[in-house]
Amino acid sequence: MAENRRIRPYKQPAGGWGALKALGEHLVEQGIAIKGSKTLLRMNQPTGFDCPGCAWPDPKHTSSFEFCENGGKAVAWESTAERCTPAFFAEHTVSELEGWGDYELEMAGRLTHPMAYDAASDRYLPVSWDEAFATIGRHLAALPDPNMAEFYTSGRTSNEAAFLYQLFVREFGTNNFPDCSNMCHEATSVGLPLSIGVGKGTVLLEDFDKTDCIFIFGQNPGTNSPRMMTSLRNASRRGATIMSFNPFRERALERFQAPQDPVEMVTLSATPISARLYQVRVGGDVALIKGLMKVLVEADDCARGAGQAAVLDWDFIREHTVGIDALIADLKAADWASLERQSGLVRSEIEEAARAYMKAGRAIVVYGMGITQHRHGAQAVQQLANLCLLRGNLGREGAGICPVRGHSNVQGDRTVGITEIPAADFLARLGKRFGFTPPSAPGHNVVTALQAMARGEVRVFFGMGGNIVAAMPDWQVTRDAFRRLDLSVHVSTKLNRSHLVRGREALILPCLGRTELDVQATGPQSITVEDSMSMVHASLGLNKPASDDLKSEPAIVAGIARATLGTRSVVPWEELVADYDLIRDVIEDVIPIFQDYNARIRVPGGFHLVSTARERIWNTSSGKANFLIYEGIQEDPVQKDNDVLWLTSVRSHDQYNTTLYSMSDRYRGVYGQRDVVFLSATEIERLGFEPGDRVDIVAVNGDGIERRVRAYQLVAYSFPEGSCAAYYPETNPLVALDAHDPLSFTPSYKGIPVRLVRAAAGAA
Repeated sequence: MAENRRIRPYKQPAGGWGALKALGEHLVEQGIAIKGSKTLLRMNQPTGFDCPGCAWPDPKHTSSFEFCENGGKAVAWESTAERCTPAFFAEHTVSELEGWGDYELEMAGRLTHPMAYDAASDRYLPVSWDEAFATIGRHLAALPDPNMAEFYTSGRTSNEAAFLYQLFVREFGTNNFPDCSNMCHEATSVGLPLSIGVGKGTVLLEDFDKTDCIFIFGQNPGTNSPRMMTSLRNASRRGATIMSFNPFRERALERFQAPQDPVEMVTLSATPISARLYQVRVGGDVALIKGLMKVLVEADDCARGAGQAAVLDWDFIREHTVGIDALIADLKAADWASLERQSGLVRSEIEEAARAYMKAGRAIVVYGMGITQHRHGAQAVQQLANLCLLRGNLGREGAGICPVRGHSNVQGDRTVGITEIPAADFLARLGKRFGFTPPSAPGHNVVTALQAMARGEVRVFFGMGGNIVAAMPDWQVTRDAFRRLDLSVHVSTKLNRSHLVRGREALILPCLGRTELDVQATGPQSITVEDSMSMVHASLGLNKPASDDLKSEPAIVAGIARATLGTRSVVPWEELVADYDLIRDVIEDVIPIFQDYNARIRVPGGFHLVSTARERIWNTSSGKANFLIYEGIQEDPVQKDNDVLWLTSVRSHDQYNTTLYSMSDRYRGVYGQRDVVFLSATEIERLGFEPGDRVDIVAVNGDGIERRVRAYQLVAYSFPEGSCAAYYPETNPLVALDAHDPLSFTPSYKGIPVRLVRAAAGAA
């Protein structure tokens, strides 16, 4: 549905009638008003399919109406009546399609046939599955070194597909597994194990019903994980204190109208969510967290000096942690003037928030990519762990740390082996189960994979889902690297940018979606996924596939494995793909935490993969939870030029990852456009502009390379001093490939130093 370009403030609460109206319009736009409505009623149900959107858990898959606006859009996007057939590709050259916008590309509909790029006509032409598999097998088998291929994974890939994928790639001989978590929550996977011994959160959904306080850092749940709003709303209504820390005053963090609540819908009322919303400066989160901890330490000194109860949980600290003395010394050395300047908050605001945390008997710390996607994201995550440890808010009900993951199985993919740095015991069990020796050398993550591609060391790229070309930073480097490949392959449901920025040979392999019936030799198959809180449950697609020529992801992996490895493979690929129960049996053999896998997924709601940190078992080198120091308070490099702003990339409300459901952002009042940059009216005036002016955004990276996006409209918005925001992935060209966290290699999408320069006359 086309919309006029305009800026119009949105005054309604998040959710409510606005959400129902938007979802209804989207179902109509995709031509599935009736089919889509029926499909939605089967989502997140005991015998239905899991939402293909976010990874927020469901209440044991027992609700009769458990989906959100953006989850509904994800289903509509997949279930669309539109088809991207060979006839479509016959009408459009790849050069022409490169000029289309990302929204237009995906609006072409579901891919229906395997397609191969033909250089002579500059078009994708249909091929058979056998031809596609043979092409991939020929290229992979011809490589002098298996490490000259990269195998990317999207978070929507099921446990079964991901396990078979890593099994094939390791039998092939490499650990090159760049995956989408490298670009979002790798800082969690790397940072938390050093602190508490696990790279996942420690809370369950029911903890939100028992907590006294919820602190939310760098997370916009109303857009990125809207089903979380039910938990926040319920917590608010029963009196839990919610404090939010975010540069934007996101509407869902202010108030929410539950579409499932007939009283709120009829009375047009809403539930306040955050008791306070603190607008933290971009790059100011570590200073804020240190400030909070500094208040706790100072209050503890005062209380104990006066003979009162301690503020810190010293019993827990002495029994379960190490490093407290060094942390306290570091916090006492931090001066308030620097903390205020870097965080963008005044001392009294930080003290107010800290008092709420001190008052809470049990507290949950929630965070998103506003924390992880910085140059020191892993260390920022560790500071949040410190905050939890100071009050003993780990390993007990109603308390814990809660990273909010993105895609619906990004966490599960990692659990079943998608990692470039596999554990030795995992490799040993995998090799013993199948009778081969898996490679042990670390492979490539997303950043090091692209660096290797740019150096010409990689010849084949295989993408299991996703849209990596759009998701990557430093677009010119990314696109040049992909065009140097001998072969690029993408397993996809819809057309996207990555299919157009291709190698000399290229394949598009269409796969089944989460909503669709997957029938193999033994009948209909269920797959499984793991949510943000380590709950594993089954998902059974029910819709007729968009095309008779679609294959499931496990079947695609098996086909490529047979074509590449031939008779030297020790894996019974056809047997495993015929019955996914057998895949789960093998996962159980290799990964002991999946004991009784098949039996437990047949219980509504599935089962929980136990977190050792939740049990106060610390799998760290010290055998205890570690207080870890962040030197100084600068989350990002210091810029002395007053004209330099810190830009954070954000997603619109009509967006999921790189997928655009429309060109609008309802909650921020932006319609029909995405080429906008948000900053305060004060900053606009200080820089000599007026709202509505067009500017180029120029990165300040210090490497002599100009990175610029052009003709963005200035939108005056409540935003911290020295900060601005614009949409992802359009601002990814501003992020240098070297601008990443040295521990996790997560690109710094949320902390980009930029200047705003007046655009050329007439630019728009």
